[in-house]
Parts: sequence; structure tokens; C-alpha cells
Amino acid sequence: MTSNANGHGIAPSPRRPGRPKVRQATLILPRTGQRVKRQVTLGTSPGFEFPHSNGHGNGNAVERTPLLGWRNARRKPSSAPRLLLEVVRSLFRSAWDFSKSKVGKGVLKCSIAYFLGSLATFVPAIANMLGQQDGKHMVATITVYFHPARSQGSMFEAVILATLAFAYAAFIGFTSMGVSILFGRVFDLVALGHAIVLIVFCGGGLGFVGWIKQRLGHPLVNISCSLTSLAIITVLTKEGAVQAGTFSDDKIIQVLKMIVMGVIATTAVSFLMFPISARVDLRKNLIDFTDSLSEVLAMTTQSFLVGSEDELEKPEYRGAMDTYKGLLASMEKNLKEAKYEHFVAGREREYWLEAKLVCCMQRLAQDIGGLRSAAATQFLILAQPGMGSPAGNDHGNTSDLSHSAYTEPPLILTAINELPETEQSEANPDSSEGSSQKSTLTPGDVFSEFVLHLGPSIKSLAFTLREILDDLRFSPDPGYQMTLNPKFVSSLEEAVDLYDRSREDALSRIYDINEVNKKRTVDVEADFEEIAASCGVFSYALQDFASEMKNYLYVLDDLKLEIEERPKGRTWDWLKVWRRSQQSKLGKDFEPLLPGDQEADEPSKSLSPRYHRLDMAEKEKLGRKAAFRYRIWKALAIFRRDDTKFAIKVGAGAALYALPSFISSTRPIYQHFRGEWGLLSYMLVCSMTIGASNTTGYARFFGTCLGAVCAIVAWTLSGENPFALAFFGWIMSLWTAYVIVALGKGPMGRFIMLTYNLSCLYAYSLSVRDLDDDDDEGGISPIISQIAFHRVVAVLTGCLWGLIVTRLIWPISARQKLKDGLSLLWLRMGLIWKRPPLECRLHGKTDDANMDLGEELHLRRFLAQLEKLKDSATSEMSLRGPFPEKEYGRLLSSTSGMLDAFHLMNVMILKEARVSPGEAVILESTTSERAQLSLRISHLFQVMASSIKLEYPLNDALPSIDHTRDRLLAKIFGFRKDEKAAVIASDRDFALLYTYALVTGQLAKAIKDVGTELESLFGTLDEEVLKLQ
Repeated sequence: MTSNANGHGIAPSPRRPGRPKVRQATLILPRTGQRVKRQVTLGTSPGFEFPHSNGHGNGNAVERTPLLGWRNARRKPSSAPRLLLEVVRSLFRSAWDFSKSKVGKGVLKCSIAYFLGSLATFVPAIANMLGQQDGKHMVATITVYFHPARSQGSMFEAVILATLAFAYAAFIGFTSMGVSILFGRVFDLVALGHAIVLIVFCGGGLGFVGWIKQRLGHPLVNISCSLTSLAIITVLTKEGAVQAGTFSDDKIIQVLKMIVMGVIATTAVSFLMFPISARVDLRKNLIDFTDSLSEVLAMTTQSFLVGSEDELEKPEYRGAMDTYKGLLASMEKNLKEAKYEHFVAGREREYWLEAKLVCCMQRLAQDIGGLRSAAATQFLILAQPGMGSPAGNDHGNTSDLSHSAYTEPPLILTAINELPETEQSEANPDSSEGSSQKSTLTPGDVFSEFVLHLGPSIKSLAFTLREILDDLRFSPDPGYQMTLNPKFVSSLEEAVDLYDRSREDALSRIYDINEVNKKRTVDVEADFEEIAASCGVFSYALQDFASEMKNYLYVLDDLKLEIEERPKGRTWDWLKVWRRSQQSKLGKDFEPLLPGDQEADEPSKSLSPRYHRLDMAEKEKLGRKAAFRYRIWKALAIFRRDDTKFAIKVGAGAALYALPSFISSTRPIYQHFRGEWGLLSYMLVCSMTIGASNTTGYARFFGTCLGAVCAIVAWTLSGENPFALAFFGWIMSLWTAYVIVALGKGPMGRFIMLTYNLSCLYAYSLSVRDLDDDDDEGGISPIISQIAFHRVVAVLTGCLWGLIVTRLIWPISARQKLKDGLSLLWLRMGLIWKRPPLECRLHGKTDDANMDLGEELHLRRFLAQLEKLKDSATSEMSLRGPFPEKEYGRLLSSTSGMLDAFHLMNVMILKEARVSPGEAVILESTTSERAQLSLRISHLFQVMASSIKLEYPLNDALPSIDHTRDRLLAKIFGFRKDEKAAVIASDRDFALLYTYALVTGQLAKAIKDVGTELESLFGTLDEEVLKLQ
């Protein structure tokens, strides 16, 4: 990134009044590897822009703003025509700027693709290629559904999914015709043949579509499911060949032609007009992500060093956090789309390396969560009453501060000073002596001692990491070619070595203070050890971040080699289906487990093997007959899953809705009111939860009504002129594309255009005698109001039927599913702590997957699903009142904080494969305390899970974690004072136990917060609740 005036990217930040001047620190300049003495600040990067900065990356713009504002204020008021002209010019400039943006270009591409698709209706030569059947507007509809405002990789995926959608629809159509002919003409059982088609092919076929849609949960998959549903519904319920027991491929061939035309139109526009590359977008995401990660790292480190949470409350920090969280999702999306681009171009290994790069980014984000977790615990410790001010604050006591012109909080640390190397040997003994002369040394003073010695090294390492993150790894547009500084790896290694030496020295000095050796109460000893734990864990977490950063640089170097030299050349191994096993092995070596991997998103499926053993033991106690019934019950477990129930009820509802089309007396009504569009609306509305169905149903109905009104207006104004209709259609596609692309409301925009096509383009086909049923809805003089009315009625009935089926047949409430999911998540987190987690390190990993802290990634993915359920729950109506969104949001936030603590624990457990002798002695000596603490945490997790599952208030007399945790900390403190133990165990051996103590403290606070929220949700125990009735 751009550096500032001093030439090294190190800007002096304004010092707070009353603090001593910040002295120079030893640091490594990553671009050159040079070791220098500089004044280090961790302020906002000059090139980084936050949402509140109005696009200005420096402070000079802020200084200029009042002058510009003063000039505008002194300007004389303009006349009305001049003011109107200025407004028009401003709007024109805004529109021009938008048209040059990526979103504006995407909107334009969508409108042009729609215009090309509408030519299949307006141009006779193209319309004749599709035969004398209705539905030619489907070409334009396909260009809306598979819009070209997407990357090339996404278009490849869209083509594949559209092909699969047609193949499945053709299979269902041809097979249903064959069954109808077999039972109607061969066996003369027409009614039975219709029943089989209705149940198996209509109900089963559409039910499977619903299952695929829910199972994969991908936007393009949803669109493909809508397309295949439309084709299946048209063939089975509208065309009439199935009902008549005849074979007709006219409609299926027409659907194939329309899909080919629509896909060619949208693909050509996507590739030829302002093409978008997912590979380029991914690399831009990586640049933006490292920039935002740099800011979060700097501010988190700065906040820890000054001992105040103020830095983390600033808008800059929140903006950087929001940015990098959004970029994580964007990277995962672009990586999946880039996969298709790489595979088509023969760059498979490049894709696997980019996937590994994204995996490194995910781990760096998790490490940032660990640093935040350590800093948050430190804030809690220093905020406790009686902790005292850190040493080195020369402002006096709080009463003196209240009379000063500038009041500084007593727990804000003073500036970090690193003395020159020639003075350290003299200064350090004085510091220890000064500490020993103090009559009372508080834990805050211990923290100041730690920061005094290690603070400069922490700042130096954070500076080196930040400089590496800020330096562009890819050149500017176009293409973002690789530019990697070869000095980065060696500079980072040297910075980590320098940091390691300073850290060991600082941790040892904390325990060399004479005051530490005096006897204290258990609580005070626990406070001192907790301070040491927070300091040690933050230092180790920063080191882990640096280690992961080194892995990131290694992957970047491999990626650069692959791009520039491509040692193995281009390969298309994905086409070699007979080598799938080798490809799978390569994918496991390189590709990260992304949140979109559904198999890993459901931890409820992988229950602990111990419980399976219990099931076998229970089965052996049963008799032979009962054991057989038990095996049947286990085999039918798939039908007890929510996704299977959803597929069954979707298929049943579709079969019931399509039933009138198979009955001769009701078929004319079904056709007159366009029942096929009602059935399609039903398929679109049906969602897993009631809340999601409500949201989709509203968007579907509102979009249909708006599209019908626009169709009536366009038809009336055009006077049936095809050129005017084409122009109005282009205008419609412009603003609906803005709704889809810019506003992100895809269903709403698609429903508007679908209804417009069904009404306006269909009416034009009627007027030119382009249909095989010209007498329908006015014939050659179409009644547009009647056509639109029939569509609205069909859509309304389909939406209502979808809501009825969703609510009455195996209803799945998002509210209840959210509560059950939280209960399951807390239960599994409790099972992790049922046995002390450090036993995995002491005795090796257990075979029980529920006890493995490596499950944290799966828990995070499950938590992301719960976030989506919370959004759906807000749309569910209940007589009990509105959904308490804020309370559940805080519950999910607290749970996310717990998982941050889990990650911190997991990092330390997996850091080294073997346990050192000193670490083993420490763990053995604290076995009893850790077991009690772990069991208490596990118990509280289970209590919380039961409370939210039963919607029952928590008991007021819950056990506390604090006292048990204090005993563990006191035991650690006592172990350190033992001279024999001190010979065996070094400071490094205490790192894992420090992390354990820190994590349990964070869990204690988070559990208290959860208890408070549960109390606000469900109340407390009282006589009314305990009344026997």
C-alpha cells in the first residue's frame, strides 16, 4: 500500500496528553528485511477507507471540507430554472457514473439479453422455429432467470444446470407418456395410469425437485429447479398428451429449443459485453481482505496494549470487521465460480492453490477471533474492582485525576517504551527494584510489567505483519498479476524470532517480581495468574497468526510459480471420470472445506460413536422379534429427517393441485385459469420453514400484481405494435434488472418479469395467430385485462396452497427449528467439555468425535445456518407476539464468542503433536481442578440447552464457574512457587494451561450473558410455573 512521508509506512500518531513520549522499538522492515529502530504506531492505514470517510483516505480531505462547505454556503441562491438545470445535471452525472460501475454494466447486460430473448416472440422467423405452440415468451424468461450479470464461471455453471434441468424434465415427460400409453392402450386402465402418473411422476418428480432445491440451497440450483418445474408441469398438466395416452415430443423439443436460444443469448452477452472473471474478482477480494485484516489486527493489538476497549468501539474498527466478514463470503462465492473457469481452461492446479489460499484466509480470520478473545478477557480482568492501576501511571489517584484538565482512565496503560539495547541491562533491574519497593502490587501492575517488556516486540511483530498484509500481492487492473516480494518470508521469520526471545524474557520477568513470592489469598493469587494467562495467551495467539501468515506466503509463492511457469502444463483431469479417486485425493490435499459444503453443515448426523455403542447394547437386550422391529425403525430413519418430510409434502401438495388437470370435468377450468402457473407458484413458494414460505409468497404475489399492471399499461400504450412492445419490454428489463442485481431482490424482480412475459408477450402471440389455440382469452383480439387477471388468480391460488401445505402438513417452524438448533449446538459444546479437553493433548485424541475440539469448524457452519433461521423466523406470525429478534441475535452473538474461545483452545492443542515433560507434569498436577471445572461447564451447557428446548426458565441457584476456576488458577500459582516444579516446567509449558484458564473465563462470562437472555425470554421460576395442574 502507499506509504506516508517518512518513507517506511510508519506514521507518528498524536500522543494522548499526559503520556510520556513513545520511544523507538526494534522492528523488521518486510520489504527489505532490514532491522531498524523506529517509532511504531498502529493507527489506520493511509490507503484504507471506511464507510464513514466518504471515500477520502486521508485527513487532508477532512480539513478541506469546512472550506468547501463555507464556499457553498456563501453562494447566492440561484433562480428556479437554474436550480432545476443543476438538479437535472446532477441526476445525469449520477446516472452516468452508475452506468460505468460494475453494477450498472450488469444491469445494461441484463436488459440487452432480455431484448434478444424477446425477439423469439416478436420476430416471425425465430418464432416459426419454435412451432405453433404458446410459451415462446419462455426464451425471454430464461434470460431473466439466467441473467448475464454474472461471472464466466457462473455462466458455465448455469449452462450445466440448465442442461441437467432439461434432461430431468425430458425424462419425467417421456416416462410419464410411456406409462400413460401402457395403462391406457395396452391394459385399458386409463384411471390407474393417470393415478400412477399423478402420484409417481407429478408428485414424486416435483417432490424430488423440491428436495434438491432445499438440499443444495444454491441460487442457480433454485433457478434450475424453477425451470425444470415449469417444463414438467407444462408437459404433465397442460399439453394433454399424458391425459390422452399419446406420445408427443413437440412440447419437449420446443422447450429444448427455447432453453438453447435463451442460454445462447445470455451467454453471448455475458462473454462479449463487459465480461466478468471470477478469478479476477477473487484476487481483488484477497487484496481487500488482507487490507481490512491488517486494520483489524492493528487495532486489536493496540487495544490490548493500552488495556482499553475504546479502540474496538470505534467506527473504524467496526467498519473493518464488517468489511472482512463480508469479504469472506464473497471469496467463497468467487472461488466456487473460479473453479469452472480454471477447469475449462485447464488450470486445475491453479484452482487448488487458490482454494488453499482462501483456506489460509479463513484461518487468519479465526486467529483474529482468538486475539479478540484474549483481549476481551484482559478487559474484563482490568475492569474488575480492586484490580488497581497499572504501574507506570504517574497521574496519581482517581481523586487527583478528577481535578486535572485532562482525565485519563486509571486502567489505560501508559505509552510503551523500549529502551535502547545498551540501556536495557541497567533499566531492567531498576524496574524490578521499583516494583519490589511498592507496598502493594496489583494485578494491573503485573500487566504493566508485561507490557513494559513485551509491548514493543508485540508492536514490532504486528507492524511487520501489517506491512505484509498491506503490500499488494497482485498488480492493479487488468488481471491482477502476481507480484510477491521475496523478502517477506525471511523478514517474517526474523521478526518472529525476535518476538519469541522478547516474549520468553517478558513472561519470566513477571514471575521474578519479589511481590509475587509473598503469600496471598486464593482470590488474589487467581487474579495474578489470570493476568499472566491473558498476557501469555495473547502473545501465543499473535505468534500463531504469524505462523499462519507464513503459510499464506508459501502458498502465494507456489501460486506465483504455477501462474508464471506452469510446470505440469495445462490439464483436464476432471474429464477423466475413470480417475475420480486420484482427483478426490488431490482435492483433499488442497481444497478447504467451505461453508457451502452441505455434508459438513449438519453435525446432528455425525453423532458420537459412543451413542451407537449404547444403541447396540440396548438392542442385544431385546428379543428377536423386538430386535427386528428395531432394525426396521433404524432403517426408516431417513423418513424422519426434515428434508425428506419436506420433499414428501411438496410432492403430495403438487399432486393434489394437479389433480383437476386429470379429471375431464375440471380440466377446462384448470386450463382457463392457467392452473399450470398456479402450480409453478406453489413450487416456488414452498420452502423448508413457514417463515421462508411467507417471505417468498409475499414477494411472488406482489411481483405478480405489479407485473400484471405493467403489462396492461405497456399493451395499452403500444397499441399492439411490436416495436413499441419491444421498447417497453427493454425498459421493464432495465429496472427489474436493477432490482435483481443492484438491490439483491432476485425473486421479486424475476416474478415481475415472469408475469409481464406471461401477459404481454403471450397477448402478442395471440394477436398474430402464433398459437394453436387462438380463441383463448380473446383470440386474435386479446383481452389483456382478462389475461392478466387469470395469471393473478393462478398465482394467488398457488401461493395460498403453498402456505397451506407448508403450515398444515408437517409444519416446520423457523422459530422452533432455531430453538432446537441452539439446544443441539449447546449440547454438543457441553459434550466437548464433559471430559477435560486437555486430556486430548495429554493422552492423545479420543475416538469419540464429540469430544474432539476439531469439530469447531462444523459448529461454526451450523451456527451460520441458525443465523439464516433467525432471519426466516422474523417473517413468521404468531399469536404469542412478534419474534424476539434482538434477544436471539444476542444469544447467537454470545455463542459465536464461545466458538472464538473454542478456536483459541483448539489452536493450542493442535500446535504441537507431543507433550513436553514439563507440560505433562503441569497437566497431571491440575487434573482434579480441570475435571471439576470441565464438568461444571458441561453441566451449564446442558442446562441452557434444556431451558431453550423446553422454553423453561433457568433456575436461580445455578452453580458458578468462578470459584472452581479460581481454585485452578491458585493451583497453577502454587505450582509456580514450587522450586522443584519450576526446574521441570518452563514458561512455555504453561501456555496450554493459560489458554485453558482464559477460555474458561470467557465461557463463564458468555454463559452468564446467555442466562440473562434466557431469563428475559422465558422469565424466572415462580409459583405460577410450579403450580401442579
